[in-house]
Amino acid sequence: MSETLPDGRRLILASTSPFRRELLARLGLPFSTQAPDADESRQLGEDAPALVARLAELKARAVARHEPAALIIGSDQAAALESEIIGKPGDYERAAAQLQRASGRTVTFYTGLCLLDSASGQCQVIVEPFRVVFRLLTPAMIEGYLRREQPYHCAGSFKSEGLGIALFERLEGDDPTSLIGLPLIRLTRMLEATGVAVL
Repeated sequence: MSETLPDGRRLILASTSPFRRELLARLGLPFSTQAPDADESRQLGEDAPALVARLAELKARAVARHEPAALIIGSDQAAALESEIIGKPGDYERAAAQLQRASGRTVTFYTGLCLLDSASGQCQVIVEPFRVVFRLLTPAMIEGYLRREQPYHCAGSFKSEGLGIALFERLEGDDPTSLIGLPLIRLTRMLEATGVAVL
């Protein structure tokens, strides 16, 4: 596959996430990935939607500093239980505590998406919400799930594309790919607005 789009521009995913890379590959466009050099710290008083919108754009602009003629995709995701942002648990104990708190409740995932044309400066930014309604989870269900899938580097302590689906009562949202970290429905429209036809 060619390294450039038909018009000669490069498409760059400002992420090293294998999940985002796999999602973007579904569109069948040539792209490369770069790790953005960006401070992802949360600012004082920043809620989840504001955080992910800012970080998605920040990541794209970090890569744009070295890529003056490319389309750059930045994305960031945060999960929130009511107004509290839930991070990646990192270990079994924190993951079990997160799932216990989520039991019978709704966790909203906010995915920030930015498409930056570094040549023109055109920048599109959206935030795509997606709600996960959890079943009532027993301690045995939580332990069984965590021991089998070990989702300790995933926000919310689950992998929806794996066994984590068994934790849910239902999913509510417009774009299921946003839950994995890159809203392809919205990205397709953004690309089309810059002259890149996916179909």
